[in-house]
Amino acid sequence: MAVDASVWGGWLAAWMLGLFSSAHCLGMCGGIMGALSAAIPAEARGRRWQLLLSYNVGRIASYTLMGFLAGLVAGGIAPLDPVLRLLAGLLLIAMGLYLAGWWRGLTWLERGGAVVWRRLQPLGKSLLPVRRAPQALLLGALWGWLPCGLVYTALAYALAQGNVWASGGTMLAFGLGTLPAVLAAGVMAQQLTRLLQRRGLRVFMALAIILFGLWTLWPAVGGGHGGEGHNPDADHSLHH
Repeated sequence: MAVDASVWGGWLAAWMLGLFSSAHCLGMCGGIMGALSAAIPAEARGRRWQLLLSYNVGRIASYTLMGFLAGLVAGGIAPLDPVLRLLAGLLLIAMGLYLAGWWRGLTWLERGGAVVWRRLQPLGKSLLPVRRAPQALLLGALWGWLPCGLVYTALAYALAQGNVWASGGTMLAFGLGTLPAVLAAGVMAQQLTRLLQRRGLRVFMALAIILFGLWTLWPAVGGGHGGEGHNPDADHSLHH
C-alpha cells in the first residue's frame, strides 16, 4: 500500500509529539517504569532489559490498537473531518499549556479514562511479580490503557487522519516517540527527571506542541475553506 507524503508527515508529527512530551510521560509513566524495574525478582535481573523492552512493546501495541479503532470510527464519519481536526488541534494546544503548567484543564480527560482503568487494574496485579517476557508484554498492554491526557490528545490527532492505516500508524509513531524517555526511566529515572524538570526545556517542548496544534487547526479554521466551501462549476450549473 502506497503511503503519500501527508500521511508520512502526520506520522512524523505524532512521533515528535511523543518525543516532545517526554516530561509528561516521565511524570505519568516514569514512576510506574521505575517501580516495575525495581520489582523484577532477583532471579530475573539478568533479563532486565528484555523485560523493560517487553513492557514498552505491549504499551505501544495498545496505543496502535487504539489508533486502528479510531481509524475505523473516523471512516464512518467522514463528513465530520473538519470537526475532528479542530478537536485534535485544540487538544494539542491544551496539552502544550498543560506541559508548561499554564492550564490544567486537560485533567478532566484523565478522570474520564479512570472508569476503564479501574476495571483493568486488577488484571495487572495478577501478572505480578514479572519473571518472563510474555508477562511483561501483557502487563505493558494493560498499562497502555492507563488514563493519560497525552494519549487521548494523540488519539484525537489519529482520529483526524480519517482511515485505519493512517490512524494506526499515527499512534504507533506517537508510542515510539515516547519510548526513549519511558525506557530510560526504568534505569535512570532520577537523572532524567532532573533534566526534564528544567523550566526552560519544559516551556520549549510546550511551545513546540502548541505550534503543532495551531498547524493542525489551520485547515479546519482557515486554510481548508477554499477547496471545500465554494465550487465554481456548481455555481455555473445553477444558471442553466
